[in-house]
Amino acid sequence: MEAAQLHVETFVEPSFYENAYLLWSVNAGECWIVDPGLPPQPEQVSDFVSRLSLRPTAIVLTHGHADHIAGVGPLRRSWPDVPVYIGRPDQSMLNDPQKNLSAGFGVPLMTGVADAVALEPRQEMTLAGIQWEVLDTSGHSPGSRSLHCPSRKLVIVGDALFAGSIGRTDLPASDGGRLVANIRQHLLSLPDETRVLAGHGRETTIGKERRNNPFLGQLL
Repeated sequence: MEAAQLHVETFVEPSFYENAYLLWSVNAGECWIVDPGLPPQPEQVSDFVSRLSLRPTAIVLTHGHADHIAGVGPLRRSWPDVPVYIGRPDQSMLNDPQKNLSAGFGVPLMTGVADAVALEPRQEMTLAGIQWEVLDTSGHSPGSRSLHCPSRKLVIVGDALFAGSIGRTDLPASDGGRLVANIRQHLLSLPDETRVLAGHGRETTIGKERRNNPFLGQLL
């Protein structure tokens, strides 16, 4: 049986340059929407999904900061039954403008989601027969999670790790020590060729960051 082909489309929000990702397989027609942010991302994602006749089966959130969850409400209006997944410690951020940091920008954000599904560390998920595992990369936020696809050598890390940097830990509820420990244990332990798709900025690999990221020198 031919293995399902995984496709990834990136949508970059122009204010915070936040990356939303659409993951899908032509074989099955189902898709995941990861970290939908501010306009015009929700409309772009919706148009893309409709154009390819895809069927969203999950909205997956790496963490609960406003720039990564702002598109949840608009997308759920189009697909009200699609489950929303987020780390349990970040669930309260979905409807708390203080916790999700939107209050500081004068535009309080509440997604309206009251039935979010918890993303637990080591949890396994399946998209069109492709296996994923949830990694604990908390520290930037209390419940930050990454999505690792071993068979495709791909990890989606939210704001835990960037090309040449790591996530901010000067925000409310951030924990620098926890972030560093989780990067060491759960990301740097992946194969060097693993592609890293971050919440902001360009794609990189675990190997490149292991060799060149100045914030990771202390971990090696």
